[in-house]
Amino acid sequence: MIHHSVTGTGPDVVLLHGVGLDHTMWRRCLPALAANHRVTRVDLRGHGASPPAEPGTSLAELAADVAEVLDHIGAPRAHLVGFSLGALVAQHIAAHHPARVATLSLVSSVALRTPQERAAVERRLHAARTDPAVTADAAVERWFDEAWRLREPDLVADVRRTLLANDHASYLACYTVFATGDKEVGPLLGRITAPALAITGSEDPGSTPDMSRRLASAIPDARVRIVAGARHLLPLERPRELTAALTEHFERITP
Repeated sequence: MIHHSVTGTGPDVVLLHGVGLDHTMWRRCLPALAANHRVTRVDLRGHGASPPAEPGTSLAELAADVAEVLDHIGAPRAHLVGFSLGALVAQHIAAHHPARVATLSLVSSVALRTPQERAAVERRLHAARTDPAVTADAAVERWFDEAWRLREPDLVADVRRTLLANDHASYLACYTVFATGDKEVGPLLGRITAPALAITGSEDPGSTPDMSRRLASAIPDARVRIVAGARHLLPLERPRELTAALTEHFERITP
């Protein structure tokens, strides 16, 4: 079973991180969310304290791992929150197991990539195969603007360490899922019945506002929210705004 951490009591919230990160990326959101919910943060396969991801790992396998955690903690239905790669996993679960998802929150998610967007992520995947340090530095450059890097250098260093601590083969396996998963779940978005929120930063160069709008157009009961001035790492850059948006969204339905 993949590693997970449970905090608080109340309706279940499950938090899924992005590629190369781990459950600790939600640390700034946890106090507010756990005040009235039982919050489960997972390490996806190949990340953190979870087992490695073998080459050829599929989006379906990552989703099955999360469903196993839901069974283990006794959560037949949960508010499912996915960030980046985790958002693709969340979409897969919501499409294939709609009864398990009370609400769906897609944070900084990719969606229905254009040919140009697909070429860009494929270039990043190619670069990741050759030099992990360069890949980590490029990610930090995309995720943190100069002002934020100067304001919180320790956080920048911590995120970089987390990226570099990944098993390289596992990282490549999961980055491949991230690079291709939107093609797999894109045709399934219309099957999602849970109320959905697609939220991203206005300055996110990879999970763009247009992508969140595509999600909101493709999922029957979906809303979009764009956080002005923010980049990719909303759980760390804008935790107060993100948790307020998530809590408001959860209140649309009681599991």
